[in-house]
Formats: sequence, C-alpha cells, structure tokens
Amino acid sequence: MLHGWPDTAAMWEPQVAALSPYFRCVRFTWPGFETGAPRKEHSLDELIALCEQVVRETSPDRPVTLLVHDWGCLFGYQFAQRHPELVARIIGVDIGDGGSKAHLDEIGLKGKLGIVAYQLWLAAAWKIGGGIGESMTRSFAKKARVPVAPEALTPEKNYPYYSTWTGKYKGAKPFRPTCPVLFIYGTRKPFMFHSSAWTAELQGKPGSKVVAMDTDHWPMLRQPDAFNRIVLDWLGASTSTESPNALPANL
Repeated sequence: MLHGWPDTAAMWEPQVAALSPYFRCVRFTWPGFETGAPRKEHSLDELIALCEQVVRETSPDRPVTLLVHDWGCLFGYQFAQRHPELVARIIGVDIGDGGSKAHLDEIGLKGKLGIVAYQLWLAAAWKIGGGIGESMTRSFAKKARVPVAPEALTPEKNYPYYSTWTGKYKGAKPFRPTCPVLFIYGTRKPFMFHSSAWTAELQGKPGSKVVAMDTDHWPMLRQPDAFNRIVLDWLGASTSTESPNALPANL
C-alpha cells in the first residue's frame, strides 16, 4: 500500500480493516513524510529501491498486488515497470497517465495552468521551508480540502514536487501496465489526472477495470465502504478459479 501527498501509511486504515481478513496488508510511510522528518530530497531510484526492498522482504516467493495513490502511483508504477516479475496486479487510485500528451490535450489550458500553479506552489514551499513554507503548504491544503490534520502538513513532504520541477524525476517512464489493473478515480475535481483514451485502453485489457466514484482525490477516505467493496470484488473476481485460501499473501 503506497500513499501519496501529504499522507502517511495511516491513511490506509479503512482499507487494512476491510482487506486484512483476506490478505496480508503491507504498508510504510515514504521517507520525508514521517513526523519530524528532515528537509531532504529523495531520488526516484531511491524510492523505487525502497519498494523493491519491502516487497522482497515481505513476499519473497510470490508477486504482490500494489494499492497505490497520488505520488504512490508514480513510484509504484515505476517500480512495477522495472520489476514486472514482482507485481501480479495493481490497484491505482486517481492517477493514470497524468502528464502524457493525451492527458494534457484533454484537460486543456485551464487544467494545465491549474497543475502548474499548485505544483509550483508546493515546490516553492519546500524550497523556502520553515514557517513560510509551512504556511504555504497549509493554505493550499485548506483550499483543496485535504483530509490531513494541519499539524501534519509540513513543507518537508513537498519534495516530490520540487524534484519533479527541477528535473530529477525525468527518468520516469509512461505507465503501460502489463498486468491486470483496477483504476478507481474521483470525478469531483477541477481536472483529471488521466486521459479518457488511457482508461478506454485499460478497459480493453483482460482482467482490468475502471471505476469512477463521486468523490474528490481521496475516494478511499471519502467513501471507504464503497471503495473497499469495489476492491474486494475485483480481487475476488480475478482469483475466482482459486479457493479462498489461495488468495495472494500480500496487498
């Protein structure tokens, strides 16, 4: 379970409660997102290596199912593409082919400006740091109705935005899944983080599915019961020929 900005592994509590009777749930907090974390960038290679380390240690004999959201999507998708043998399935939440030509063409100038504005704002908050960076982070989070307590909204968590705009994540490759994918996204946002062409292509892949929910960027928190049912139904359908005891060991 890979979280995004400005969350921690605790974000997945509703999913752990629903899924743990059937799956082993493994989660961690990204470096820099912990309470009291130092102001430091973490490279794409470093974060992908962390994913690999956790997967190999917790599931050495079988591939895992990734449940990813926000920046967790970027890092998880890159991990899956570098190590396809370690990933059986992916549940991607709200981030698809964001930044692709198809996506940018679809959201138009208004959407592009919106993305540039909030990402550069958070990148600047990381660069400035201190009390000003903290105020900048919290003001944006309040406007965006981010479901995180104000005291947890620290500028140290903004390094992925800074790293992106300074070119340090330019090695990220477009996400072209080779395994079954469940993609869940919220519809109540100023702009999407995927293109309709990408979801249409995904729908045509065996075992994959796209589900729209009437939420914002955090469907797993806004409608946890509905979200968990969708996830469990999809996981159950893709193991329908196996006995219940043969479900994957890790999620």
